[in-house]
Amino acid sequence: MNSPMRRLALTASRPKTVPNRGIADTTRPLVRFKCMFSRPSPLATSRLAHGLHNSLSASLPPRTRSFHASACYLASSNPKFTYGIAASFNAKDHRYNPNAHVFNFNPYNAITERRKNKRLRPASGQDAFFVSRIGESADVAFGVADGVGGWVDSGVDPADFAHGFCDYMAYAANRHQVEANAPLSARGLMQIGYDAILKDETVMAGGSTACVALAKEDGTMEVANLGDSGFVQLRLNAIHNLSEHQTHAFNTPYQLSKLEQEDFEQSNTFGTVQIRDSPKDAQVTKHSLRHGDILVFASDGVWDNLSAQDILRVVSRVMVGAKAWEHTDGGITVGKSLYNFTVDSAGEEELPPSLQSFLAVAITGEAKAASTNTKRNGPFAREVQKYFPNEHWRGGKVDDICVVVAVAVEEGK
Repeated sequence: MNSPMRRLALTASRPKTVPNRGIADTTRPLVRFKCMFSRPSPLATSRLAHGLHNSLSASLPPRTRSFHASACYLASSNPKFTYGIAASFNAKDHRYNPNAHVFNFNPYNAITERRKNKRLRPASGQDAFFVSRIGESADVAFGVADGVGGWVDSGVDPADFAHGFCDYMAYAANRHQVEANAPLSARGLMQIGYDAILKDETVMAGGSTACVALAKEDGTMEVANLGDSGFVQLRLNAIHNLSEHQTHAFNTPYQLSKLEQEDFEQSNTFGTVQIRDSPKDAQVTKHSLRHGDILVFASDGVWDNLSAQDILRVVSRVMVGAKAWEHTDGGITVGKSLYNFTVDSAGEEELPPSLQSFLAVAITGEAKAASTNTKRNGPFAREVQKYFPNEHWRGGKVDDICVVVAVAVEEGK
């Protein structure tokens, strides 16, 4: 099916077979397989995004078109924000399918329990994500978690911890009563999810990193980041905020862990050190959002292969091409029809997918292409070359990929 989503993914990642490598650390042998994607064509991506703008402008009925805010509204000290949110993902050993590997957030569809059936989970491998409305409010919680792959050597599926952890956070956010309960915080939500997965007897062991956000109706956002997942806030073709990785050593991020009893006993007997960080160790930051800000949360499958500047270039091509960001004599401004672009039209054949879906797919496609390209050195390759020059590492790092994109929209603009 030649859908807008597939055309964008193919544009961002043209099929090409090139030799590549895929290993999780510098001690494992090289693995070779076919590359599904290569570098994107900026011109073609821009043209497709421009087509998104034209399609939406032509197909939206007059009553849903954007309108200009009055001077009185602009002077208001109490702006209200909504968020268009989507995710895209890909397991490292699977071909990327932009039509299937995408999620559009609907605030009225809630997770009510942990999805123990693996077939009900997103096909994101050991990476996981969640998006949830906070109670009955207009606030939203979302984030990503990257299951620690080293647990496979102990016979543990890291995906169980990561996906269960995210499900518990989604459920807790949805059940939270803003007025009746104490205010919810990003670190507090991370703690709730962690406590729940520790008590879950069906998850024997595991661990993950986490980057959790609460975006509120008043345009403020709080983020708790633990490990080497992270986020970037983009504003009008510029990087406005970027999270910092937390690591104990090279390729050893801070992580939440659940240990089996045997691990505790061995640790006590032999004096070995088990990495077991806490939500209290997460770095908490607070941010003010503006109309048109783009928030990108991602696992290290993205950050190991793309820099923040790489992500900005991908986002800018889509935003400018769709006229969600526009060049004017006064500089870059937010397009007048931004809200219309964020309305999810999934299932409606005459309308293209939402802007946030396009962005999530474009970033995921770019990260997938970079991860399998032996000639393009990403952040991980540069770190290996810096600290372990004798490894002669070149190219990307194959890994699971998970991206959550939120578009901030202020009412009346």
